[in-house]
Amino acid sequence: MKNLNLKWIYLIILSIIWGSSFILIKKALLGLTPYQLGALRTILTGLILLSAGFYTLKSIPKIKWKWLLLSGLLGSFFPAFLFAIAETEIDSAVTSILNSLVPLNTILLGFAIFKITSTKKQILGVIIGFIGTAILILKGSELNPNQNYLYSVFVIASTLMYATNTNIIKRHLQDVKPLAIAVGNYVVIIIPAIIILFYTDFFTEETFGHPEFLPSLIYVAILALFGTAIAKVFYNKLVQISTPVFASSVTYIMPIVALSWGILDGEKFSFVQGLAACLILVGVYLANNRVKKTKKPE
Repeated sequence: MKNLNLKWIYLIILSIIWGSSFILIKKALLGLTPYQLGALRTILTGLILLSAGFYTLKSIPKIKWKWLLLSGLLGSFFPAFLFAIAETEIDSAVTSILNSLVPLNTILLGFAIFKITSTKKQILGVIIGFIGTAILILKGSELNPNQNYLYSVFVIASTLMYATNTNIIKRHLQDVKPLAIAVGNYVVIIIPAIIILFYTDFFTEETFGHPEFLPSLIYVAILALFGTAIAKVFYNKLVQISTPVFASSVTYIMPIVALSWGILDGEKFSFVQGLAACLILVGVYLANNRVKKTKKPE
């Protein structure tokens, strides 16, 4: 009963934090390139986590480091860049709704890779969700002809990575403390992030002299502290006390938060897109039934 109540608290907090991340990315891009943003976000998050939980590294068994590396790359490193690249062309609200595909991809990957069977209702949910996605993208390209909706592919790729990471944490990192997972992730990805930042011309007068540089830096710092560092620990804990599909259902509430921020910021969002978003969430709801694992032969 305690875990039942606790998992809902974690879910709501994460939804609010991550739902606000998309507008922070959009604002940070005013003074930074997507590669600078992704690298800075990773570096700052790594420094925050290392300062808070460096001591946890000694508790990680050596055999777990290969999974921490994979988890770090798929759950943090690549998405940090892919979301930033996507938001150079499509609105933050649309990006957040596309991110709702995570639970559906969790089901698909759970079936394809982790041998978890799916019910007919879950399969129907996946189909409905992807129909909603297609409508959302097509109508978005009509409403905003100046935006390149092919960049939605970067968001969809990220949802596949998030779904894989969720299953990795549940299956291979269940016995590692949530903070240790987060710190371990960033120990292995902070170095490549520093290398990338060095090659983005970040340390130049042109970058530092940009009128939006300081505000963008502040947005990235907020994003790193709340949207990544704190949220990462919370999410790892949520996966451990619930199920991969329940944890990925954080995307139920995220679009509402992100959509509110987007509209306040003047983004265009049509009624048909709203219906498409509802279709995606209905698909996620149907897919979010408890899944049955295949029985191993005795």
